[in-house]
Amino acid sequence: MADTTPPSSWKGEAEHPRTLILDGQEAIRVVKALSSDVRLQILNLLSSQILSVSDIAAELGLSLAATGINVKKLEEAGLIHTYLRPGKHGSQRVCSRTYDAITIHLPGLSVRPGTDRVEVSMPVGNYKAIEAEPSCGLASEDGIIGMIDDPRSFFEPNHVFAQLIWFGRGKVTYKFPNNMPSGAILTRLELSLEICSEAPNYNESWPSDITLWINGVQVGTWTCPGDFGRSRGRLTPLWWLDRYSQHGLLKSFSVTREGSFVDGQRISGVTVNDLGIDGDCKVIEITLGNRPDAAYPHGLNIFGRKFGNYPQDIILSLQYVAAP
Repeated sequence: MADTTPPSSWKGEAEHPRTLILDGQEAIRVVKALSSDVRLQILNLLSSQILSVSDIAAELGLSLAATGINVKKLEEAGLIHTYLRPGKHGSQRVCSRTYDAITIHLPGLSVRPGTDRVEVSMPVGNYKAIEAEPSCGLASEDGIIGMIDDPRSFFEPNHVFAQLIWFGRGKVTYKFPNNMPSGAILTRLELSLEICSEAPNYNESWPSDITLWINGVQVGTWTCPGDFGRSRGRLTPLWWLDRYSQHGLLKSFSVTREGSFVDGQRISGVTVNDLGIDGDCKVIEITLGNRPDAAYPHGLNIFGRKFGNYPQDIILSLQYVAAP
């Protein structure tokens, strides 16, 4: 029987659902995948639990072959994620739902004259500077990079392949290219990543005050409630031990003309005008970590697209108005 315990991060999905946003042509495959009562029933089953293919077949009274075909169509559309997990009689394919809501922008409806948006996905191991204190380390999808709890490992040449980095206290800096056109005016910046606190092994009640700086400007602080390991990460490789951190929370930091927010909750009055970012700024520097005076300086874990619960790296989105 597959483990059906939902990851801890699911507790907040009613408030912050994971939304897939599609434009016109991109939506065709997803709409086709949803045009089946059976596949809708599968998505309903996976709304609050992780199930194996055989569990789903039993719940719906279907054959394994028919269930497998429908699971494959949902996976190809990006609506569910599957992975192999050892079972009593060999490996079993386990399924989890990727999104809770879908927004489709019909052609012409999402176009706003004079506005545009660019997005960059940054691998978690492609940092440009780091200050790390134990417990600390980094791992690729295949194994540990360097040595655990040795800060020198963060400077190994293959650190760029890391899918998970962690430190008990410190800061990490990424440099993103500014792909806005010359003269553009920034109206909204959004940073999306899977992140949590860092405790030895894991501790679900281990708050950490994680601060975001953009181009040296302190944007604000979000307090993560813990380091999550009670349930295994959906994407976490099989070699990674159960007693270690398994997944984080998918958080969205945004800076707008009105202020700065985490998942829509205001954290400061810093606006896009304070960041010094325009179309002529070449690099956007993003730093995450603990302030020296933090009440809870308990570090962080950052999960890449092949670790944790969410198949994404660190995503920076810039919305702007083109020069008149």
